[in-house]
Amino acid sequence: MKHWTLDDIEWEKFDPSKIDPELLKVIKAASLVEKNGFEYARYLEDVFSDDPALVKAAWIWAAEEVQHGDALGRWSEIADPSFKFEEAFADFEETIQLPTDVSDSIRGSHTGEFIARCIVECGTSSLYSAIAAATDEPVLKQITQYIAADELRHYKLFYGYAKHYQSEENLSRWTRFKIGFGRVIETDDDELSYAYYAANHKGDGPYDRERYNKLYVARVYDFYQFRHIERASAMAFKAVGLKPHSWMCMTFARLSFRFMKFRARRFQRWERKQQGARTPADARSPA
Repeated sequence: MKHWTLDDIEWEKFDPSKIDPELLKVIKAASLVEKNGFEYARYLEDVFSDDPALVKAAWIWAAEEVQHGDALGRWSEIADPSFKFEEAFADFEETIQLPTDVSDSIRGSHTGEFIARCIVECGTSSLYSAIAAATDEPVLKQITQYIAADELRHYKLFYGYAKHYQSEENLSRWTRFKIGFGRVIETDDDELSYAYYAANHKGDGPYDRERYNKLYVARVYDFYQFRHIERASAMAFKAVGLKPHSWMCMTFARLSFRFMKFRARRFQRWERKQQGARTPADARSPA
């Protein structure tokens, strides 16, 4: 099947009345993260320099990721003409950089590298599936449906490599679980937080990771339905060598979903308090 391109997007169907301003902020941030795919491909090329087939696959994957960023960035500029995608990405690219000049995986093993990558693809596939279900804007729905399908295919690619290297390295299940769980925790790192800042708040003052992580989470977790977390959990369990669709996996999915919604509500309350603290008393009073 021929891979889609920007020309396959039905841009003429864009409906400004269907834009969700809060979702728009999430899409702007996502466009920057996706656009950065070539940086990760360079890293994989250094780590797996002795495997030309893998390196070739990594660059194909990266080109698709960059296209995701271009599609989301173009949609964001249409939805908000004040948003300058290339300028925001240049800032993001300069600030958020992967380790360079490395010859070994930062995950400690080749298997661990691809387990971590599988976890990322679980998250992105579920994210874009959730956005596609949440939005009524026709063009964004088409784009996110395309991206969600790509991310699922990318998961399968990286899972295949994880299995290949696991047959050679034979990591314990506990080690694989720690790698997977560790990558989940990293979603609170600077990459997503700074992307949200660079895309939406660059002129509002200096960057504060905790603040912009809260603002991002308050929005993005709101769009998930349980079915998206259930599927992502099954994919993650499979990646680390645990049984998907088991009672343990279902329990993990339920707890994860509740925790995500709890964090979303908590940070939304925090944001309202922050907004109230910055609003003069006379502006809050009735006229």
